[in-house]
Amino acid sequence: MKRRDFLLTSSTGLALVASGAAAEDMKPMDGMPMSPTDWTDQNGLTRFLKTDTAPLENEFEKYPRCPYCGMMRQMFSQTRHLIVYDNDTVDGTCSLHCAAISLALNMDAGPKTIYAGDAGATAKVKPLAVVDDMTYVIDAKKPGTMTGTSKYAYADPAKADAAAKDGGKLASFDEALVMAYADMARDTINIRKRRAERRARAGQ
Repeated sequence: MKRRDFLLTSSTGLALVASGAAAEDMKPMDGMPMSPTDWTDQNGLTRFLKTDTAPLENEFEKYPRCPYCGMMRQMFSQTRHLIVYDNDTVDGTCSLHCAAISLALNMDAGPKTIYAGDAGATAKVKPLAVVDDMTYVIDAKKPGTMTGTSKYAYADPAKADAAAKDGGKLASFDEALVMAYADMARDTINIRKRRAERRARAGQ
């Protein structure tokens, strides 16, 4: 099994990412112990990502599926994210949930720009906007993409206010990201359960 597949599909692998490296890979280099940062600098998961200096061009052709859940990103254009790391590698996800996974796995590459679909746009396929200029609406009463609590981003603050009027909470990207991590365990349990049920039905 490839390291990326192991890390993405096992709880043990995710724990190893959090600690910085797998024990078997923590070997001395030139007679010196290798630190977690040294290991991830040389073997970081961003080396699996595409280098792309024009990430907004032909976005869906280059990043059709979310690499973490397999969902078609254009179908979820209102919640998709596009992360441009400071080494010009790019990761396209279907949601803030999966963007949070990418940011955790690629901890030694700083995000240069993060885009999100503008849920308030009128177009069928929502345009991207820079998350620093957007307002997220967190609403536990509405399910979102890959999460039981919706986390939609709006480029227009007035549209965010309108979307939050029935009990939603306004948040910055950083605040929404913290909530995505807080929801991660529960959301992952529920996703696994739903997918297991679908597989069981398909096998009948």
